[in-house]
Amino acid sequence: MDRHTEPHRSAIYATTLVAFLAIAGIAVVDPILPAIGTAIGVTAWQVELLFTAYIAVMAVGMIPATLASGRFGFKPVLVTGVSVVGLAAIAASFSNDIVQLSVLRGVWGLGNAMFFATAMVVLVNLANDREWVVGLFETALGLGFAVGPLIGGLLGEVSWRLPFFVCGMFMVFALLVAAGKLREPTHRQAPVRLGQIFATYRRPAFLILCVVTAAYNFVFFVVLGYTPLFLGLDVIPLGLAFTGWGLGLAAGILLIGHRLAHRIGAVQTVGVALVGLLACMVLFATSTSTAESLVVLVLAGLCMGLANANLTDLALGLGSADRRVATGAFNLVRWGAAAPAPILSGKLAEHSLALPFWVGFGVLAVGLLVYLAFAHLMAAGYGERLRWSRRNQAARQAEHEYRRGGLLSAPVAAQPSARQSR
Repeated sequence: MDRHTEPHRSAIYATTLVAFLAIAGIAVVDPILPAIGTAIGVTAWQVELLFTAYIAVMAVGMIPATLASGRFGFKPVLVTGVSVVGLAAIAASFSNDIVQLSVLRGVWGLGNAMFFATAMVVLVNLANDREWVVGLFETALGLGFAVGPLIGGLLGEVSWRLPFFVCGMFMVFALLVAAGKLREPTHRQAPVRLGQIFATYRRPAFLILCVVTAAYNFVFFVVLGYTPLFLGLDVIPLGLAFTGWGLGLAAGILLIGHRLAHRIGAVQTVGVALVGLLACMVLFATSTSTAESLVVLVLAGLCMGLANANLTDLALGLGSADRRVATGAFNLVRWGAAAPAPILSGKLAEHSLALPFWVGFGVLAVGLLVYLAFAHLMAAGYGERLRWSRRNQAARQAEHEYRRGGLLSAPVAAQPSARQSR
């Protein structure tokens, strides 16, 4: 589809820009975690509270944010979320202890919940081409993860407070963009009920996707939250290291993830990502040098990009037909499973620096086993076939024998995939 035929391009690009700034604000904290710990005199697990408080509140906040968007509209909730993030980030730059910082990061997470509960739904409803707009959104996230650490590293060299303050200024700019450019979808939808969100988990394919995503996102935040402490680098080198990770993430989304999905299917692409990330956990845990760990960090980002390029689209395809409900249910699991990862990694690191990665390996291995056992349900629900599935082989063999018996005179018309029909 020609992107110039999109009637709401300015609103779509404005929403995407706000998403980029929001993610850059998350990633800006990575390079300054060790500096914060040193400056205010706290242990590794206490510094990880900055991530855990943020993610936990964000996960819980997804539900009321989804309900509020159905009652008040998308734009008011989204603009409120951006405002809350900006205020929390600026206030964090003046904090003096870990409790204040953690509380403000929790408020920050609530603001981002309001944004992420609405942004994707707004984009999908405004665009004619869902695949394009999902790819655009995920690309913004990847670039935000790439740019955020670089900003955090450069500004953090001056003071760990400065990245928080600048992030707040970013969100003030995002607020101006959101207030001026964002718009409600053309058709106003009925309010969302709480029971609709939890009913989505009764769909077997969607439930399997949530289990796999939970394991994956736990590991995602082991890498994002714990690796800055594990590497032991100064602020600027650490910022550059996570810029490399973010570029790997962006490359996985932009250059490989969607292309691979068109070749082998979105479900199988997620499987490739899980296997690659599992290997990265082993390489992290057994790494013997900083240089080796940095290479693994970029490779992990690439694998994460493959997953991120397809998980959101799978959730929209396998979840409720109401995209607000599908997004709310998926994000509750996506962020809820990630919340324990940073603080647990900090506690485990007191016993062994490699232990958080081995625990991440175990969690992801469980997710991969669930994937191997039930990926056929996701593939069937999404209109794809798994090349390695015996169920597919048995189905093709039965169809072949059926035709040979003369019972089927013409080929069965291909069914449209979920990617095409939704």
